[in-house]
Amino acid sequence: QVQLVESGGGLVQPGGSLTLSCETSGFTFHGYAMRWFRQVPGKERELVAGIGNPATNTNYAESVKGRFTISRDDTKRIAYLQMTRLKPEDSAVYYCNARLQVLDGREFTYWGQGTQVTVSS
Repeated sequence: QVQLVESGGGLVQPGGSLTLSCETSGFTFHGYAMRWFRQVPGKERELVAGIGNPATNTNYAESVKGRFTISRDDTKRIAYLQMTRLKPEDSAVYYCNARLQVLDGREFTYWGQGTQVTVSS
């Protein structure tokens, strides 16, 4: 059974930091790209950051470049999102996503249940 479980969300003041974790099971973690999305009510889910394998392959939304860092630990099967210098506009539900594209065109993707991040004074 595939599981992605996010943790680490919460309430933080502007300028503060949080680290989100995504613990996974039930699939071949090292073969998947891991991504973090976020969503606020009434808006589409937004890609925040992604990391491939090798872990040197990363990408970020322009709005979080220089403030957020995505990483992965293949031994522990965990993806992380370190968030610094948080702004109120970073408030959202953050979702972990695992994605694999195979050569025949099929795609396998899994989602976590989300964790709320609120940036407010």
